This record gives sequence, structure tokens and C-alpha cells, in this order.
Amino acid sequence: MTASRRSSRDVAAEITDLIIRKLEEGVPPWSRPWRCSGAGGRPLRHCGTPYTGINTLYLWALGDAMGYRSRFWMTYRQAEALGANVRRGETGAISVYYSSFKKTEEHPETGKEVEKNIRFLRHYVVFNADQIDALPAYFYAPEEAEIPVEPSTRQAAIDAFFDAIPADVRHGGNQAYFTPTFDHIQMPSRTSFRSMDLYASTRCHEVCNIASVLISRTVDGLCALLFPNHRTACCAISGRES
Repeated sequence: MTASRRSSRDVAAEITDLIIRKLEEGVPPWSRPWRCSGAGGRPLRHCGTPYTGINTLYLWALGDAMGYRSRFWMTYRQAEALGANVRRGETGAISVYYSSFKKTEEHPETGKEVEKNIRFLRHYVVFNADQIDALPAYFYAPEEAEIPVEPSTRQAAIDAFFDAIPADVRHGGNQAYFTPTFDHIQMPSRTSFRSMDLYASTRCHEVCNIASVLISRTVDGLCALLFPNHRTACCAISGRES
């Protein structure tokens, strides 16, 4: 599973969709309210060479979206050559390779040999070092000491507000989200935020996501009772596509 030249994946669509999604989230990685753990910097190939072109932007955005801490990316075979293995079930990213070569051929009209410049584009499947076990230690980002954050001037009111909300909040990683499947809020650690006010605003956003899911579930339930045989009407009222 090295090169994906025979893959049916739409490379342009994957790259474009991810970049658009990161922009639509409203908080780009370079101005998010918390510090991402990890080494930072441009994505690197397994040999330490920095990626260039669209690979830099795409792998940077993908690493941020997935919460990867390592800067290193490599193919399945490159990981094997280092005595490591990609974990089962991990999904690879796209690395685009563009180059050209010269080919000498006979001109169809004059019969003379002419040199033609041939351009080509290939893509490969690569994995972040955080998706791979047993790599040498330098491929992984070192653990960082947590930096204490000064309490907000309104800390007592903030704590009282959140204490009254019966939500399961868990801390860790580089992402903030609510998962309806497991019914909990995931937040980066408090000490990752640049201020407790920013921590509070991010947590409030995720609490609102809970409210949105609960409202949607309630509407779905009412629709099922009122229109048990009319799935299309239920979807239209609840705002769902199917």
C-alpha cells in the first residue's frame, strides 16, 4: 500500500474540500484559542526534507484537523523499511508529486528528431508518524510541560455556569468537539488555552452543539409520532436530508 497511482481517490477534491472546511470553521489553525502540542513547523518527509507546494498546506491542515503531534509523514513501505508498522485501520493522506522529463521522438511532418517535455502528476498515500508504531523516537513529538493559565477575572461566575450544566466534559488532545455518538464534549487541556476566558468561550460553543443535537433529536421524535409513515415529511421538518 505505497503509491496510490491506481487509487480511485479524487485527489483534487480531497485537498480542496479539506482546505475549504478549515476556512469555514471560522477559526483557522494559526489563530485558534489554544496552543497545539507538538513540534510545529512545516510537514516533513521521512528523510527530514520539508514538503513543498500544496503538500505543505494540505498536510499541515490535515495534521491540525486530526490532532497529530508529529511533523513526519511517510508511505507504508518507508515505515516498514524503518522497522515500523502502520496501525490497522488507519487512513492515509494524499501526497502529490509533480515532475517532468524530456523525450526524443520523430516529428510527424519533418521526420526529424525533436525533444518533447513531458509533465506528469502522481499521488501517494502517506501516514503521519502518530499513526505508526515502533518508529525511532525522533519521529515523535516530545511531551510538553503544561503551562499554568491565569484564572479569569470572572472565574467564579464561569465555574458556577458550567457546574450547573450536566455535561460530560473530557480533556486531552488538540481538538474541541461534541460527539453525539459517545455523548461527551472533548476539549484540549485547560492549560493549552491562552486564557481561561478563551477556554470558557470554546466550551460554551461545544455546549451549544449539545443543545442543537438535543433539539434535533426531539424534533425527530415528534415527527416520528406525527408522521409515522411519511419519512420525507419528517426529514423536511427536522431539517435532515434523509
